[in-house]
Amino acid sequence: MSTRRSARRTVLSDVLRAGLPAALLSGLPSTAYAVLHRRDPLEATVAAGSILLPRERRRRRLLVAAIPVHLALSAVWTVAIAVVLPRRNPLAEGTLAGLVIAALDLGVIGSRFPRIRALETGPQIADHLAFGIIAAAELARQRKSPS
Repeated sequence: MSTRRSARRTVLSDVLRAGLPAALLSGLPSTAYAVLHRRDPLEATVAAGSILLPRERRRRRLLVAAIPVHLALSAVWTVAIAVVLPRRNPLAEGTLAGLVIAALDLGVIGSRFPRIRALETGPQIADHLAFGIIAAAELARQRKSPS
């Protein structure tokens, strides 16, 4: 196997091992906030589904549509973190990454979708911070671990 192909496979493996936990756990802050404030804990998920199906009103379809949207965005952002961040200080780098991702996701992409605009910003930023920190920490851990 060529060195280039091996390097690509390693990067892909690192991205999957960092991106999946980040994608799965990053919604905890907004979910906890929604539960504590007696709001719909799936509203952000429904909003994510509206990116793929902007005219859809049926909740179940929007929830299903949210899966590929969330996974695709998480994969793209994890690749960006893997390529850009030096992984010296995962907490600081992940926090910065989360803030940049939040600005792009909520301010640029999300501003085009009414359901995303309607979400409370604070909990959504907290989710993005969690994503950045988890992904950066896992990528840094992988770099340090001999595999």
